[in-house]
Amino acid sequence: MDARGSVDTPRDPVLNYIVQNPEEFAKNLAKMLEHANEAMAAYIAPAQQGELKSDYSTELSEWMRTLSRVGHYWLSDPHRAFEAQARLASDWMNLYAHAMRRLAGEESHPVAVPEPGDKRFRDPDWSTVQFFDFLKQAYLITTRWAEQLVDETDDLDEHTRAKAAFYVRQLSAALSPSNFVLTNPELLRETASRSGENLAKGMKMLAEDVARGKGELRLRQTDPKGFAVGVNMALTPGKVIAENEVCQLIQYDATTETVAKEPILIVPPWINKFYILDLNPEKSLIAWLVGQGHTVFVVSWVNPDSSHAMKDFTHYMHEGILACVDNALKAAQTDKIDIVGYCVGGTLLGMTLAYMDRVGDHRINTATFLTAQVDFTHCGDLKVFVDKDQLEALERKMRAKGYLEGTVMSSAFNMLRANDLIWPYVVNNYIKGKDPFPFDLLYWNSDSTRMPAANHAFYLRNFYLENNFSKGELLVDGYALSPAQVKVPIFNVATKEDHIAPALSVFKGNKLFGGEAKFVLTGSGHIAGIVNPPAKKKYQVWTDGDMSGTLEHFVATAKETPGSWWPLWDTWLTEHRSGERVPGRVPGGGVLTPIEDAPGRYVKQRY
Repeated sequence: MDARGSVDTPRDPVLNYIVQNPEEFAKNLAKMLEHANEAMAAYIAPAQQGELKSDYSTELSEWMRTLSRVGHYWLSDPHRAFEAQARLASDWMNLYAHAMRRLAGEESHPVAVPEPGDKRFRDPDWSTVQFFDFLKQAYLITTRWAEQLVDETDDLDEHTRAKAAFYVRQLSAALSPSNFVLTNPELLRETASRSGENLAKGMKMLAEDVARGKGELRLRQTDPKGFAVGVNMALTPGKVIAENEVCQLIQYDATTETVAKEPILIVPPWINKFYILDLNPEKSLIAWLVGQGHTVFVVSWVNPDSSHAMKDFTHYMHEGILACVDNALKAAQTDKIDIVGYCVGGTLLGMTLAYMDRVGDHRINTATFLTAQVDFTHCGDLKVFVDKDQLEALERKMRAKGYLEGTVMSSAFNMLRANDLIWPYVVNNYIKGKDPFPFDLLYWNSDSTRMPAANHAFYLRNFYLENNFSKGELLVDGYALSPAQVKVPIFNVATKEDHIAPALSVFKGNKLFGGEAKFVLTGSGHIAGIVNPPAKKKYQVWTDGDMSGTLEHFVATAKETPGSWWPLWDTWLTEHRSGERVPGRVPGGGVLTPIEDAPGRYVKQRY
């Protein structure tokens, strides 16, 4: 009611999408065009200065070649083509009939609805405003039809089908009506209410991110100024006690009067930086281990440049893991060590343990694998980037620089979950014109590292492409290595929703080890499932299931425990140790002279 007690006339919802200040809107459009010119200038600047930009022609040709095989299959047979078109036309006619019934005021059920976890269409107007409801359903019908065509293309081998399905998902994600101003009700309201100021600010941010990427878009997922390694991240006290061309070795200060005799050495992936395990005191696995009375060492890999071009897996084994085992045992003044490998660090660890068995090196007490693969039969969507032709093209590019840019792998990981890790940030940053929320995990995710050319080529060819380790055909220093040669007790953690090291892949690899191997499945994904402090009481853990059948059978027969896997692991470590306690150790142990404070120089290197 108004002040006189009369009933207000309902506001027409269409008014929400009309700009109320056209003059201000025009000014903001002019600013947007100005910033668009800045973005274009930043894009072409490297070429004008004679710098080489990334060449995506190989990737584009691979997309075209793969998707054209799907198109050829359906178009080469008139009956098949008619059937496919009729199926799509039928769904569209159903949608048209639904729209007509709704327009007439009749009750009608949607033809297509988003998946329960799809966040793109949460705004109420996607359902209440018929125009946007029609767009949403048309998009869902068409993209699901395209995905079905790939599934039903009979003349594709398994790898090509996986590539085609992946490419269609990427195109579907990119073409979603939620990504464009005129087809997204939330973006239209935002633009109208702010008179286009969001578009001007968003284009300014786009220009900044292209300039920051030196001609390529460096998508910001969080506020890059909100975090600094060694300032509000990676804070557990310790010292760098050794270093070489490949890595630094960090030892952390003891916080308990006594510690277990056997120390722990953590081998993180070099595709990302180690401080994912030490984001802050509340989330830090490293700080938690120290607090439980463990002496903790961590490998901090170098962020390589062209001088590291020829450092391959063998160098990372000798100068990385084996050198760090030597130094950690010296500093701890003991003869046995527990070792942990995370992601590709775990793959390298598996190879190293097999090598140590072959040469009679028995200094490892136990090994723990965190979302690490030793068999790549079921390695997930990342395999779509690896086949003979793509690998040869990638190797040529890497040889030109001596390394693979970290942004390449970062983009590949983001593409695995494009609707969560790419397009929401494109919309938020460049259309809504809003700064991303400061989030330590996403800062770490954007703090990418390079890969030495020889190392990455060895990894992709021997593991992803040829799967040599699982077959016992991985040749290192003249030895044929296999997981069966890994005979130390193993604690093997997989995460249920992992897109990078799928649980099925880890489960299958667990059966190949030559000794006791305890398989543990935890909730969530590749990062959140591992970085899961007990105090948070999140997710769950499945243990002690029947390993003789499938992964599903393991889960059905396993014991489910709420919360984190960390305490279960701590108990397992205790059961596999001597039980001896020694006074809390200081970094270097009086044998090695500390070089600098943790987290050290190597982890702070950015390009």
